[in-house]
Amino acid sequence: MSDDRTAQLEAEIETQRDRLADTVDQLTHKLDVKAQAKERAADLKERATTSTGKPRFELLAAVGGVVVLAGLLVWWRRR
Repeated sequence: MSDDRTAQLEAEIETQRDRLADTVDQLTHKLDVKAQAKERAADLKERATTSTGKPRFELLAAVGGVVVLAGLLVWWRRR
């Protein structure tokens, strides 16, 4: 085998190793349920609060609407 062909094969093997390592890393991350839960909680917290850390108005309004609706349903069923 020529040196050129050997170098080409070694480069292909290295490329395949890199791809395999990336795939293993992705699978490892996907199977790490605890880390995914923490990421999701952080994302939800970021979306639910303003830059000052206070709850967003839209969220408060939605929660208030649900509470009022639940109260009306309870009142209506007991009537």
